[in-house]
Amino acid sequence: MSVVTMKSLLESGVHFGHQTKRWDPRMAKYIYSQRNGIHIIDLQKTSACLVTAYDAIRQVVKSGKQILFVGTKKQAQQTIAEQAQRCGMPYVNNRWLGGMLTNFATIKKSIATLKKIEKMEIDGTFDSLTKKEAALLTKQKEKLNKNFAGIKDMKELPGALFIIDTKKEAIAVGEAKRLGIPTIAVVDTNCDPTDITYPIPGNDDAIRAISLFVEIIANAVIDADNEQGIQIVESLDDEDTEAVPAADTKEEADTVYDSTNATDLSKFEPEEEKTEDDAASKEADVDDDKLYDKE
Repeated sequence: MSVVTMKSLLESGVHFGHQTKRWDPRMAKYIYSQRNGIHIIDLQKTSACLVTAYDAIRQVVKSGKQILFVGTKKQAQQTIAEQAQRCGMPYVNNRWLGGMLTNFATIKKSIATLKKIEKMEIDGTFDSLTKKEAALLTKQKEKLNKNFAGIKDMKELPGALFIIDTKKEAIAVGEAKRLGIPTIAVVDTNCDPTDITYPIPGNDDAIRAISLFVEIIANAVIDADNEQGIQIVESLDDEDTEAVPAADTKEEADTVYDSTNATDLSKFEPEEEKTEDDAASKEADVDDDKLYDKE
């Protein structure tokens, strides 16, 4: 099974690691070589890890659980929000608040407050308030929306986390480990893959590399949802077949067919699959030295 081509990985700069002096020795097994003082990641292992992570995501989604997308660095914020919304999953792209998982009961209270203020705006309650009161509530809503907009519809703890940059999101990794929640994460050469359930070795700094990884994970979610839809269609077909009585003649069969309500299955049709090179073709060619420059 191949979820991405080697060409897409190369064009996105997934193989570029950090400077050799900034590496984590625990990433040694994922490093192919070094060039001009930069570690080069083994893309064969990246591809294999992507397949494993893809299957893991599908299993979590098929079990009815959600995948929480996490990426608060500037390069990841936009694509995390876009792809999470595309596949209908919660996301955190502004700031990871301590206790977002381990103290989820308190987080839900903040989300409830956000929804209450939004409802007040819609039902006209704001019209009966003074300008100062309305302004304070609006300011509070904007603050809450900034941190909780992506998880507003997350009613329970997620089945897994997908993380960009485990060093920056160390608190999220720690909370997931404490609660026993599996983590799928892109690990660069300066990261520790030890606490990650499904590490994906790759560049976590370049925008094109991040976009490719996030799109693949979103595709895994959509793939699992489509498979569930197909199974529902098949089960409905079986029920319809059992409900239709047998007919001895063609005339009887026509009568039975006309009297049986046809089930509208259009809403279960899977979405058109994306090609493997879509992520690589989204952005114009950029100077590699500028794109993959490490701090």
